[in-house]
Order: sequence, then C-alpha cells, then structure tokens
Amino acid sequence: MLYLIPSLMDYSHILTLCGVLLSFFLTVFITNAVKGKLPTDIGRAYAVNAQAAKGKPRGAGIIFVLISAVLMMIFCRLSIEYAVYAVMLVCAMLSGYLDDASRNPWSEYKKALIDLVISVITALIFALCNGTDIKLLIMGTTVTLPVWLYVILGSVLVWASINVTNCTDGVDGLSSTLSLISLGGFAYAFSRLGAADAGFIPAILIFAASIAAYLLFNASRSLLLMGDAGSRAIGVFFAICSMKSGSPLIFLALCLVFILDGGLGLIKVALKRFLKIEIFVNTRMPLHDHFRKNKSWDDAQTVARFMIIHLLVVFVTLWLLV
Repeated sequence: MLYLIPSLMDYSHILTLCGVLLSFFLTVFITNAVKGKLPTDIGRAYAVNAQAAKGKPRGAGIIFVLISAVLMMIFCRLSIEYAVYAVMLVCAMLSGYLDDASRNPWSEYKKALIDLVISVITALIFALCNGTDIKLLIMGTTVTLPVWLYVILGSVLVWASINVTNCTDGVDGLSSTLSLISLGGFAYAFSRLGAADAGFIPAILIFAASIAAYLLFNASRSLLLMGDAGSRAIGVFFAICSMKSGSPLIFLALCLVFILDGGLGLIKVALKRFLKIEIFVNTRMPLHDHFRKNKSWDDAQTVARFMIIHLLVVFVTLWLLV
C-alpha cells in the first residue's frame, strides 16, 4: 500500500526493513499481551509427551498470521493477487484456529474440503496473474502448461504443503525453526531464478520475522503453541513461494524435511485406509515422534538434528542455483 506513494518508491529497501522490524516487534508485543486468552491444548492422543503440552495456550498462529497478512498489504505492492493470498492465509489460519478452539475436533474430511477450496483459489489466482510457465531447473528448460492443468497441479501443491507442514507442529520450536530455514531459502532462490517475482521478497521477510518472534515463545520449553492456526497458514505460504519462484518443484528441496516428517505419515495413513496396504509398520509417524519415542531423542536433540539436516539440504539446493 505504501508503494502507492510515488515519493517512497526509491526507498523500497528501507520500507522492507521497517516492515520486518514492525512484524517482529508487533508479534512479540501482541503475543505477550494476549497469550492468556488463547484456547488451551487438550493433549493429542497417542502423541509423545502429550501431557507436557496439555494446558498451554494454543492457536498462537492467529497472531503472527494476522500481523503478517496486514503488514504484507501495507509494505508490499498493492494488487488483487497479493490481497487474495493474504485472504487465503487468513482463511487457512481461521480454519485451524476454530478447530483448535473447538471442544470437538473437526473431522478430517471437513478440514480436507476447506484445504481444497483454499488450494484451488490460490492456484487459480496465481495462474491468472502470473501465467503458467514452469522452469525445470535440472533440465534447464521452461514449459508452459494449460491453465486447467496448472491449476490442478498447483492445487495439489498447496493442499500437500498445508498438510505436511501441519504434521510437523509437534515439538517445541521444530516447525518454526524449519520454517525460517525454508523461508530464507525461498528468499535467496528468488534472487537467483529469472522467473521470480522479486516484489514478493518483502512478503517472505515479513512473514519470517513474525515467525521468528513467535519462536521466542515456542523455544523449548515453550510458553505457547502455534496450533493448526499457524502451521496450516505456513503451508499455504510455502506453496505460494514455490509457485512465485517460477520453479514450483523447488518445494521438494526447500521443504524436504517437512515432506519426510509429515508426508510419509499421510502416505502411510492413505494407503492403509483406502487400499489396505500397510507400510512403515514399525515406524511411528510423524517421524519426529518416532525418533523421540523409539530412539529416545529429547526435544532439543530432535529440533537440532532435524534443523541440521534441513540446513544441509537447503544449502546444497541454493549452491546448485549459483
């Protein structure tokens, strides 16, 4: 919105810095002020150390997602496309928050339908506003897909990103730490990929700053939890970043640990439920629970080791882009 003022056009870096700092400090201040009014965690069935989270404020994602969405509209260029993305982030957050706050958790099919609607709208708006070119980095070529096919594949990307990211939110500091690494990777990738929308970089930095502020409260031992309100919106944002980079398949590398941690569990459940095929029988899902329960990793070890693996994958990916 500030970019509508012509005199500010030459100060884009300063505007971005102001947006990042405001995002961080607003999130810290508001989180500290309202954390006692958030719904409390009731403990997840079958989760490792579920009792440790029981009673903690949950749904803190409502704070950092709302702040990020508002500041994106103020400090990024104003367009219908960006406005729709902000609305989709808020919708994903609200669906997670209302589920967090509900006495009776929503059914998986209800949440899946909401995710599908958000995914289709996000992919459709992207295709209409940016075209359907996809850069295949390994092959060094660019292909143009029909709009209908891009929307289908983009919807799958958004839906999958929402759900694999949601599964990773189970250890203090894990999801937010991995998210910051991925967002840093996306921001750098935007500067290396010719098809990237550089105007989206401020949005990435603002969102990352707000998550970093949340991490101050969620580092082990946490004072509060983001809940589905945060993790689902982060998933939407990852998918948008992937499409905005011009090479959506980069999601597979920059979010690999999310995919392994949460995605394998989704595949395991889907195969067993719909095809009666059992895989990873002796592996607890998500993977972070397997290592905590079966390998006796404590929370700090889990976060540190997952973070190291994620950093390695992201660094190698970014090096290949140079």
